[in-house]
Amino acid sequence: MDPLSSPPTLELGLDTFGDVTVDESGRPRPYDEVLRDIVEEAVLADELGLSFFGVGEHHRDDFAVSAPEVVLAAIASRTSHIHLGTAVTVLSSDDPIRVFERFATLDGLSNGRAEVILGRGSFTESFPLFGFDLAEYELLFEEKLDLFVALLDETPVSWSGTIRPPLQRQSVYPKTRSGLRAWVGVGGSPHSVVRAARYGLPLVLAIIGGDPLRFTPFVQRYHQVLAEVGHPTQPVAAHSPGYVADTDEQARDELWPHHQKMVTRIGAERGWPPMTRDQFDREAGPEGALYVGSPETVATKIVRAAKGLGIARFDLKYSAGGLPHDLLMRSIELYGTKVAPLIHEQIAAS
Repeated sequence: MDPLSSPPTLELGLDTFGDVTVDESGRPRPYDEVLRDIVEEAVLADELGLSFFGVGEHHRDDFAVSAPEVVLAAIASRTSHIHLGTAVTVLSSDDPIRVFERFATLDGLSNGRAEVILGRGSFTESFPLFGFDLAEYELLFEEKLDLFVALLDETPVSWSGTIRPPLQRQSVYPKTRSGLRAWVGVGGSPHSVVRAARYGLPLVLAIIGGDPLRFTPFVQRYHQVLAEVGHPTQPVAAHSPGYVADTDEQARDELWPHHQKMVTRIGAERGWPPMTRDQFDREAGPEGALYVGSPETVATKIVRAAKGLGIARFDLKYSAGGLPHDLLMRSIELYGTKVAPLIHEQIAAS
């Protein structure tokens, strides 16, 4: 099958960064409550038959999750079918061996449902927190990914690089039953796409702005490099923010104030101008990267991306700033009960 042709089926997942939600009076809720809410959101996703639930890693005050594997282990104890992973694990500021051990443990606890998505992350607060030099941003990820890939064989590892002492036939435990699935998450870097292909790892595209189909050349290049180095075809997934309500107007009006506050804060840190409502509405439109609207609107946009990019899984980043837990639960419910059937109908009919 042509890697860019529409897949016969499309897996649907959910991602959260553990955004700190607000209560009825608009005040931020305590971190412990947010963490327990994430578990309930994942339980609902499992009950609805969704394929994947991803939890991001951050180390800042607007997100509650700094230890995603612990959250995922709690979720594993409450779920039966849904695959569990990160969105993403910031490998550059972590230890590849410890990451592998934690996810191998999660894989055992979840009966083979663990996945790890490795990336550099969109924030850099973990570098000073854990004593890493941002000047080594590229080198740290390059060498740590190389070591992590060596660990995936689950045989004694011999490895050397510049960031740590060498390993000589070192075994790592626990072993998994059937291997650990590892993806590489990338944003807009062609180099990162090529690197994932050279290692033969599946690819997750983080598409958070603009027309998702502008990533088509990246997907083409990914499959081209896989073939050039002799790796088998690997799946590509996409991660994008979104929110589902009964109508387009309701979804946009409910999401907008929380999305604006979140983007404004992040933008101020990075020197971006504030987002306007017109910009928000364009991104929520037919060719934007915000999957916001009624079930019909969101399903149509996801199918467009699936066909255009040939993705095997779409992960909706359903949390958004302070958007309250009850609205998140309703959005998840609509995603599983309304959006998913519409997507499968549209794909089957095409």
